[in-house]
Amino acid sequence: MPMKGRFPVRRTLEYLRKGAVALKDSVKVLTVNYNTHGEQSEGARKFVFFNIPQIQYQNPWVQIVMFKNQTPSSFLRFYLGDGEQVLVDVEGKNHRDILEHVQTILGKSQELQHAEELAKNVYSHPAHFGIKKYCLRECICEVEGQIPCPGLVPLPKELTGKFRAAQRMEKAV
Repeated sequence: MPMKGRFPVRRTLEYLRKGAVALKDSVKVLTVNYNTHGEQSEGARKFVFFNIPQIQYQNPWVQIVMFKNQTPSSFLRFYLGDGEQVLVDVEGKNHRDILEHVQTILGKSQELQHAEELAKNVYSHPAHFGIKKYCLRECICEVEGQIPCPGLVPLPKELTGKFRAAQRMEKAV
């Protein structure tokens, strides 16, 4: 993909994965109110430009809504799952300060992120099978003592549905 547009590095996976803010599970919606002119909103504009893509990548379940030039001052509003709202004033702050403030208020701790990563990597119960990413086995035929896959080895006639249906028809006649 060609690197075109304003600051194309911010659209690379490497940049998006470096996002430090993983929001708590209770955060459902984030609204950003900022102005496109004025020195007081410079930090909010840079936060939207540089940090919002990282937050979106790290938190795909959070809805993020931008409101431009609708309020006299810049602020962030977080809507939590229990109906509570958290208002963060970002007027006159640097985008790094805003990011740090959001991390301390509604971000997951490093220990919690590490524990969730470990839990995600642990395989499911050995009786489950599916995609290797989530399960120990892809197919039931990998379990010792099971019938091999019909795609690799043909099933015995007694185990096929056509053979059983033909037997039932013979008995009925």
